[in-house]
Amino acid sequence: MSKSVAGGVRPGVIIDIEHRLLKQLIVGKQKVAASMFDELDRELEGDANKLDIERDAVLERLTKQIQAKQVFEAVSAQLITTVKTTLDNQLASPELLLKHSGINETQMLMLEALHQKNIDLNRLRLLITDLPWLCRDLTNMVNSPTFRHKRQQRSDIKVTDIKLVLNFIGVENLRMLIPYYCLRNWLPTGHANLLWTTRKLWRYAMITGIAAKALAQLNEQDIALSYSCALLYQLGASVVLKNGAKVYESIWGNWLREASASRDKELYDAVLATEFPAEDVYQLVLLHSHQLNWQLLSLLNFGESELTTVQTELGNHLSYSELSTYGAIVARASCFAKVMMLEDMRMIDAKEKRLMYDYYELSEQEVIRLKGQNYRKLDLI
Repeated sequence: MSKSVAGGVRPGVIIDIEHRLLKQLIVGKQKVAASMFDELDRELEGDANKLDIERDAVLERLTKQIQAKQVFEAVSAQLITTVKTTLDNQLASPELLLKHSGINETQMLMLEALHQKNIDLNRLRLLITDLPWLCRDLTNMVNSPTFRHKRQQRSDIKVTDIKLVLNFIGVENLRMLIPYYCLRNWLPTGHANLLWTTRKLWRYAMITGIAAKALAQLNEQDIALSYSCALLYQLGASVVLKNGAKVYESIWGNWLREASASRDKELYDAVLATEFPAEDVYQLVLLHSHQLNWQLLSLLNFGESELTTVQTELGNHLSYSELSTYGAIVARASCFAKVMMLEDMRMIDAKEKRLMYDYYELSEQEVIRLKGQNYRKLDLI
């Protein structure tokens, strides 16, 4: 009889499987089709494809010119070292990262309010009004063709008043939609070098969130709290990636302009062909993301919040068995999301899948419930 791995200190094989997915999310070259999950700028996809084509052409030319290739290797190594050093300095200061993270006190107050039994809609409306991007997203959703047909009367009238928008959406839908739009605000959107990474991370985050919602419902726990905790679990990774992209694009852009001004074709080509250091950033995500999940929330003075407590557990506890009810729900949801995505990529076998489910103690009933969920869109009431 094989020895059970359930619940204890995470075995190396479990860690390897989990890192396998994260590496594919950040370093993997798979291109993900656009969907309602990302709604990214179409022009950005064109920019990303154009950049790939330009780099491939330059690299092909460089391989035919040994001297030019040596220049490329030296310049590229120096550029990447500069990027890594700058990013290391930023990651050493969570206070600095908080300014660029996309999360603030208003968002945390909203997430806190959403898992209260009796939501104060007036207070929630005031908080939403403080976030113009959230007002815009919620208003656009209510006025979208797919939502308009649900409005029984005067569906042809465009709604602009935020109070009416919230009334049309309803409290239970707001519990799902507000964390959804907050997550989209945290993700590193608008960066051509991270287009495919952002889409994959978005899908992973939403599978985790929907799975956490289903597990909470099955186990009669707070659905809104579980769902928000699951989406917050991606905050640290999003911040590291976002800052990595900003640092790279700033340094790469400056070097490219200087090379162009110098009219040195070899130097210009070497800088142009230097790709975003995905492997290095992946290592930084492994090192910092789980700690940033709770550090950033604590810096916003939400250290005592249950949302922060769950992130602290997930970042610091070495074994699944040490987790609280909500920490365990997020861990099981994340496990299911990892297995599901690795299966889609054909990068996990049946034995590894069973090990993952055994370690995170996913019951047969839970797996059946999770497999029955719709992970392509949020099912609103």
